[in-house]
Amino acid sequence: MFTINRENLKKSHQTVWFVVDFLMLGLLILNLALIIFDSIYSFAAIQDFFQQSLPAFYNAYHPVHRNFIFYDLIFVSIFLTEFFVRWLYAIRIGLYQRWYFYPFIHWYDLLGCIPTSGMRFLRVLRVISIIYRLHRYGVIDFTKTRLYQFLAFYYEAFMEELSDRIVLKVLSGMQEEVRRGSPLLDRISHDIILPRRDVLVGWISDRVADMANQGYVPNRDALRGYMEDRISDAIRQNPELSRLKLLPIFGNQVRGTLEEAIGDITANIINQVMEDLSSSRNHDFIADLVDVFMPHPRTFDATREPEVSRRQDNEVLINLTLEIIDAIKDQVHHKRWREEL
Repeated sequence: MFTINRENLKKSHQTVWFVVDFLMLGLLILNLALIIFDSIYSFAAIQDFFQQSLPAFYNAYHPVHRNFIFYDLIFVSIFLTEFFVRWLYAIRIGLYQRWYFYPFIHWYDLLGCIPTSGMRFLRVLRVISIIYRLHRYGVIDFTKTRLYQFLAFYYEAFMEELSDRIVLKVLSGMQEEVRRGSPLLDRISHDIILPRRDVLVGWISDRVADMANQGYVPNRDALRGYMEDRISDAIRQNPELSRLKLLPIFGNQVRGTLEEAIGDITANIINQVMEDLSSSRNHDFIADLVDVFMPHPRTFDATREPEVSRRQDNEVLINLTLEIIDAIKDQVHHKRWREEL
């Protein structure tokens, strides 16, 4: 059950109206309970049950049932009085831009006062509006109640199941279109990706530079030592280079110098390549790589590409697209509400 936050109640400077809200909330709940009970009592079998089992209650309530409209009008008079008082207060403080906006905005309060069976249950909306207003001002917090948590959990579960089925239906439809040779892939390639080729090249260039800076530069010395060790091992295992130590006097020195020279050359080449990749100079290199997989629209000529090669590329792209959609569908099948349950 929710509790009343008295501090927020004082800070709101609307204590009187909140007290009125609590009183109206109690009257509305009582009135709705009476309406539900009287609706059940209207069945002849229920009346016979009370007449035989609880005659005292039957004799006391049966006159109320016959004149229920009169007792309901007592509640309606209270509700209407409170409605017009709030309307006058809204006009006084200029709550809305026009004085006649209030009954249109709070239509459920007004229609719920009509004493007919179809309109009476609109008073439930008034209960909800009062609880929401109290929650919005922090006077009560109904999100911590078990009823709210129960309803919220199954509402989220229902919405997740519904949305998952819709998404799976859409994705399955996309897969079927791709299998039938939908022009979607050509549109993605020619109308979306290719016109943004320069942006894609710039993005890949920046990512490569970031990875080179973060991965290579801090580990430069360790990588150099590793390369020197591998080169030294390779020279020792090479039979031709191993014969250098057989040279008189300078054999071991020549071999050691050769190891250092090859290690320095390899390390310097790797270092220069990584420095180029980590700088803005990698843009042309990335652009050349992209040209291999994604020819520029101005230079691309579909008629020059062999039919077999183009068909193979399309099949690869179709299979890749289908696998991506399958991965998305597998993720959609994952039910978070079951884990929480």
